[in-house]
Amino acid sequence: MSDVIKLLPDSVANQIAAGEVIQRPASVVKELVENAIDAQANDVQIVLKDAGRTLIQIVDNGIGMSETDARLAFERHSTSKIRVAEDLFQLHTMGFRGEALASIAAIAQVELRTRRTQDELGTKLIINASRCEQQECVACPVGANFMIKNLFFNVPARRRFLKSNPVELSNIIKEFERLALVNHNVAFTLTHNGTILYKLPATTFLQRIAALFGNGIEQQLVPLNVSTSIVKITGFVAKPEHARKRNYLQYFFVNGRYMRHPYFHKAVLTCYNQLIPDDKQPNYFLQFTVEPQAIDVNIHPTKTEIKFQDELPIWQILSAAVRESLGRFSEVPVIDFNQAGTVDIPPYDPNGNPDAPQVDVDKSYNPFRQQAEHARRQVTSDWEQLFQSFQNNTPTEKLGVRSEELGVSQEGLKKINSASSASSARDDLRENNEIFPASEQVKYLQLKGRYILSPVKSGLMLIDQHRAHLRTLYDRYMTRLQTAPLPSQTLLFPEKITLLPAQAAIIRSLLDDLHQLGFSIHELGVRSEELGVNPAQNSQKNKNIVSGESAEVCGSLREEKELLTPNSSLLTITAVPAGLEGVNIHQLILQVIETVENGGEDIRRNILRHIALCVAGAAAIPYNRPLLPEEMEIIVADLLKLPQPNYTPDGKNIIAIIPIEQIAKLF
Repeated sequence: MSDVIKLLPDSVANQIAAGEVIQRPASVVKELVENAIDAQANDVQIVLKDAGRTLIQIVDNGIGMSETDARLAFERHSTSKIRVAEDLFQLHTMGFRGEALASIAAIAQVELRTRRTQDELGTKLIINASRCEQQECVACPVGANFMIKNLFFNVPARRRFLKSNPVELSNIIKEFERLALVNHNVAFTLTHNGTILYKLPATTFLQRIAALFGNGIEQQLVPLNVSTSIVKITGFVAKPEHARKRNYLQYFFVNGRYMRHPYFHKAVLTCYNQLIPDDKQPNYFLQFTVEPQAIDVNIHPTKTEIKFQDELPIWQILSAAVRESLGRFSEVPVIDFNQAGTVDIPPYDPNGNPDAPQVDVDKSYNPFRQQAEHARRQVTSDWEQLFQSFQNNTPTEKLGVRSEELGVSQEGLKKINSASSASSARDDLRENNEIFPASEQVKYLQLKGRYILSPVKSGLMLIDQHRAHLRTLYDRYMTRLQTAPLPSQTLLFPEKITLLPAQAAIIRSLLDDLHQLGFSIHELGVRSEELGVNPAQNSQKNKNIVSGESAEVCGSLREEKELLTPNSSLLTITAVPAGLEGVNIHQLILQVIETVENGGEDIRRNILRHIALCVAGAAAIPYNRPLLPEEMEIIVADLLKLPQPNYTPDGKNIIAIIPIEQIAKLF
């Protein structure tokens, strides 16, 4: 019998490792940029084509590699950082396993050009699916230039699982933001399909935050700085009033690398209890510095999940530091000690004999006596009048009570007013179906102009009349919108939206779909520093994206420059689909971007949902409107025909049933 256990070839083993380390183009960017920073580079350029599918190029000005090192770097488990096992606990740099380059070379076509300062010529390597095809000496700048082409070209199954270009580009930008934040002393440039998305000079941590997320965020943050024998924590946390419902910015870094840590995240959120609503979360940018032997970064293939040796003490230190920062920089009313206009109080004289002021007081005066007597006479009179009316068969209208307020017809009132005793009146009321209707005669009742009540087999059913009608209209409008083209409505005042590069990249990829839905969008700028470079190039670069070139739009770029942050794009929306009037277009666009980032439903259906929900909400029966029995019956019948009658499109409850057992407990 032959042996069944075999050693895997290196190419197959590298592809298996690539499945753990290289999940998408963003993973390649992360690994190569970390290598560049470990190589002491202070300027890193990232060039992308087709969201990294076609090309990922990383150029740095680091120390470079020799000819031998360049070849060995692509071998599995080759590293310059570990010689013995004890070195694992003294790591201060990023990658150390030696799997990244080998994994990348196994699933892509790689070209490397690198040179050290002391070398006259550099080295060029071409590797195709782990096979070195060419190695030669070339003239090149000091540093390293990696070109990763056709990612997953030899693993079609992995390539098919990649998301759309906007989603993959968004993932790359998120990874880029993490690297740029923690390495704020390094200059970065990110280019996608010939367009510069970010150009970040070396700067401070706070300035890097502002360059990435907008200048306005500087006013929202308060500094945090604490140093102990266990950990040093520095960074910024947001003021409670600037908490967000979505797109919140939450970053933890430890020893120069990004990490995810739910335990420490909970410590920060605990400090905001009673300060922000439950549906909002704060922004924070926090850097931890600990001894390398106090953490274990080897518990996750991408090294983003880290185990701390002293998690509980660090949790307590972090919580106390956040509370102190929020308390120290909280806004407290300022006491005005200005004495102008105050009462002039004479100085104290111990030998003086001040005279007490004389005030005439009528001790018998009671300001409430007259009102109390009037109220008592009024109440007695009303009750006496009511009692007299029952004895003398006085019509109720004479008492100032209208029959409509009682919900009783004129015939029913005659029976009530003609009763000579309480028992006879109760018997007549039971016989009057207008006051005590039988369930087989009246199916629905309206309560407080808001709810429709109906007896059911299990108890009492309550239906919100506005939400029920909204749900019915929404389904009708969705069916109609999906089968007919949408007209466009020009806005009286164009909507201006400033987007970060990641958001702008997604919108650019969705312009065709948005145009078909009735939007008209113009891009006024990519970066504010381009405003004074070349007006002719700017006019060409900032043309009307949706409906051709527009000199007016290009010319207005200078007028809008104050709205642009150094790495932002300014969009102007001049028309929206009919039916979105009154909707917050800014929030709608941000929600569309978030949906695409998360790989949710298609853009067209997302927009149609907003249109249908907006129109249905405006056309639905309002609250406090009386309904006829026929109207209530139609609303309930139409609602119960729907496949999902219990909830509105935005998740609000429509129907509630009070069980008969619960009603019985009330008695």
